[in-house]
This record gives sequence, structure tokens and C-alpha cells, in this order.
Amino acid sequence: MSIVISEELLFSSGGELMHYDVDETIFSEGDSPRYYFQIITGTVKINNYHEDGREIIHSVPFDGHCFAETFIFSNKDYPINAIAMTDCKMIRLEKNKFLNMINSSPELLMNLYTFTAERMHYRYIMLNNMSVTDPRTKIIRLIDCFKTYNDFNGPYSYQFPFTRQQLAAFTGLSVETVIRTVKKMEKEKIVKIETGKIFY
Repeated sequence: MSIVISEELLFSSGGELMHYDVDETIFSEGDSPRYYFQIITGTVKINNYHEDGREIIHSVPFDGHCFAETFIFSNKDYPINAIAMTDCKMIRLEKNKFLNMINSSPELLMNLYTFTAERMHYRYIMLNNMSVTDPRTKIIRLIDCFKTYNDFNGPYSYQFPFTRQQLAAFTGLSVETVIRTVKKMEKEKIVKIETGKIFY
């Protein structure tokens, strides 16, 4: 597991251990950034809700990852929500303490920048995918992006860990379109379905 900043350093700098239940909101769109968050265990979704109730998921940081840390440097309100997808345990470090810690070590800033750069690479791939109109292409590109990021290579070696509803939220497709398209992909042997789980 890759950890952005040492947990020991975060705690010694004033970090506090936080627990969030499934579906609990960590922060909401419009909130002011006050903390650095780094996940110990669990998965968080970074999302928005449209006026019609549709959800768009932008990213899903998990064990060892930080999230929304760039907003600490901009003094702008969050344009996104962060919600626990699973039970989460994470470290929360107050903004000024985080900045003091970062300023004390150029190496820390480089680690953070490297992590952010890698994440932005995949973010742009997923953002570009939103402009694709073909549902099959959208779904394949998305699952392939997750598979590559998690270092899986062989056919059907990667189990996509999200529901059809969440897959729809990642791609901007309706749940019905996702279900229909995934079934076609199974017939074409692009994916394998076992007990409802998608293997790619």
C-alpha cells in the first residue's frame, strides 16, 4: 500500500484519528477547506449531485491516499462532496498545522506533488471519457483505467469493485444502459460476470 505522508508524522504534527460510517459526509460542496485528510482504511467517493438527482463520481481514493488536499492551498470553497463509500478510518490534520508540516520539508511537498500528478493523469483520462458517446467504449475505458491504476494485467484478473449504480455515476450513463451494455460485453467475452461481480 502506497502512503502519501507517514501516518506517524501526521499524528506527531497534530493529526487526529477520525471514523466515518458508510454514506457519512466528510465535507460538502460549499464548505471551506479546513483539514488535510488521509485515509488509513476504507474508500471515499468524491462526487457531485445534479439538480435532477443524478450523481457524478469523480474519483474514489482509498487506503493510503489523501484527497482534496489541493483546496488547502487555494482558499476556495469545495466544489465537490466527499462521502464514505465504506466504513473509513482516516487522519485529519488541521490546515495550519498541515501547512507548517509541509513548509518544514521540501521532500514532503515533492511526495504530495508526485501523488497529485499521478492522480491527475488518471483524472484526465476519466474526464476525457465523459465526452465519449458510445456506452460500451465508456465502460471499457473506465474499467481499463482502474485495472491499469491497480496494476492488474491478465484477462479477467481485475474485479471491478463497484456496483452498476456506481458505474453509471462514473460514466454519466443510466443504470439501465449500464446493465444492458455489461451484459453485451459478457457475451462478447470482454468481461466475465461471476455472482454479479464484473471481472475484466
